[in-house]
Amino acid sequence: MTHTPDISRPDPSVIASLRGIGAATASAELHRLGIRNTHLEGIKSWTPGRSIVGPALTLQFMPLREDVYQDDEYGDPEAQLHRHALYHAQSGDVVVVDARGRMDSGVFGEMMMTYLKGRGGEGVIIDGCLRDWPNIQEVDIGCWIRGVTPNYHTQRSIFPYAVNVPIACGNCYVAPGDIIIADDDGAVVVPVGMVDKLLGRARGHVEWEEFSRLRLSEGGDLRRYYPMKEGTEAWDEYLEWKAEQGK
Repeated sequence: MTHTPDISRPDPSVIASLRGIGAATASAELHRLGIRNTHLEGIKSWTPGRSIVGPALTLQFMPLREDVYQDDEYGDPEAQLHRHALYHAQSGDVVVVDARGRMDSGVFGEMMMTYLKGRGGEGVIIDGCLRDWPNIQEVDIGCWIRGVTPNYHTQRSIFPYAVNVPIACGNCYVAPGDIIIADDDGAVVVPVGMVDKLLGRARGHVEWEEFSRLRLSEGGDLRRYYPMKEGTEAWDEYLEWKAEQGK
């Protein structure tokens, strides 16, 4: 029997607070906090209009080598390590996969994605591909991937190696339990230790952007209203507007 570790999950209130912060704001504010590499490059939303926030369950693939991987996992389904990543899934979790950017190996298919959806999973972030895409679209779950393929993973050149270990995904370091924020701009990893600092900065960012957007839509001067800076006349105007809105 295969045993793999679970992750630590934040209080649901933390996830709820992060839902108002998009991937772009998270990436920008984390950069200002000194974390420069948070965007999972090359991985795009294949479920437009959907946004997700949740803790990362991680799955690592390695190049297939015959003396390490015997290609016998389908003789015993419980030897299929990618299944064990899904066994940990709880409501709100996001499965993040280092599939080495391979475009010829499908990490999960329709049945696995249906299971993840049934467990309450938010979605998958895969540095690689899914298979059974026409049917997965009917599952209605968030998918940020590089592409799709008809092949299953070990049919080609990679095999599942470890669950809930630090991985590289889209040229980013992702630790199990880190928070994923993903939308149509892409997927961003939030180091779990930076969540409180991100929330502190991003709440203010979201509020002044709302005011800035309003003024720009009314024909306001871009130089005055974007970006907003404390100590300026526009900032005083923003504070007055904020008080009027009861914020």
